[in-house]
Amino acid sequence: MQIDFQKSADGLVPAIIQDAATQKVLMLGYMNQEALEKTLNEKKVTFFSRSKQRLWTKGEESGNFLFLQDIKVDCDADTLLIKANPVGPVCHTGADTCWEEKNISNDFLYELEGIITDRINNPTENSYTAKLFARGINKMAQKVGEEAVEVVIEAKDDNNELFLNESADLLFHYLILLQAKGFTLSDVISVLKQRHK
Repeated sequence: MQIDFQKSADGLVPAIIQDAATQKVLMLGYMNQEALEKTLNEKKVTFFSRSKQRLWTKGEESGNFLFLQDIKVDCDADTLLIKANPVGPVCHTGADTCWEEKNISNDFLYELEGIITDRINNPTENSYTAKLFARGINKMAQKVGEEAVEVVIEAKDDNNELFLNESADLLFHYLILLQAKGFTLSDVISVLKQRHK
């Protein structure tokens, strides 16, 4: 990733922050080389604060961190698009975004995918997702297989509630397995779109 920090006199490039799950634009900040390196190393989005004239990790005081998911550089190599999972509101006013928009997804599956990512990246003792992920790929794949069998069994019966619950379990565990393999729901959707053409 080549970034032209020398294009501006102050050595800063704009960094557009987008929610990795909802795709909402959350805020705009500025980065220098050091801020980018710290972001990549610590996986928490860090800016160069023009008002404080120092590095500033979003959430260092509030706890509302932005956990890094992906960074892309634009065609002119002077602007960054950073996809992150936010913890809490992003704006200092308490709003979800710096444009006072609600950070909600039009598709709950993407929101759920973001929650799963957060549980994996920030495991807690009580998180089922984190515990399953820590047990490794074989256990996750086994769990998807078990849930798939339960869906088939319930499909043959007349209890719609059980069928839907088992279907939800299958989809949830499949999203965990996707992340374990380094993929996202968008990757699967891309394959389906290619098939549709």
